Amino acid sequence: MMSEDEPEIIFDIQRIYVKDISFEVPVAPKIFQEKWKPKIKLDLNIFSNHLFKNEYEVVLHVTVSAMINSKVAFLCEVKQAGIFLISGLSKSKLEHCLGSYCPDILFPYARECISSQCIRGSFPQFHLAPVNFEALFINYLQKKTVK
Repeated sequence: MMSEDEPEIIFDIQRIYVKDISFEVPVAPKIFQEKWKPKIKLDLNIFSNHLFKNEYEVVLHVTVSAMINSKVAFLCEVKQAGIFLISGLSKSKLEHCLGSYCPDILFPYARECISSQCIRGSFPQFHLAPVNFEALFINYLQKKTVK
């Protein structure tokens, strides 16, 4: 039960949108003649911006590159974003929400975007494995306190 001194916690998704998409096949059509055994590299970055009062934009920047024999088969970048209404959290809990909970909501949208782009580029269907944003956030906090 919440005491009268504790503020009401509000969390609401205002909007989820694609901020930017890029898909490149730099050595097409030659890459399609290669045997499809790519080495996949995944990079994730999370950015958040305070917009107005209790509104925050969170941007999940996902970059996937596929390499075959030291050639880039494809490079796909997606900036999946959301606007979230968040209030009633302490500074540390707000940071946790923006750095873990919100990206966890955005990730399935980014994953679908990447999969769709790969298919449109005529590559085999590609699915990113789930990401543990909670563990990534804890790792970020540990590195932050070490510095």
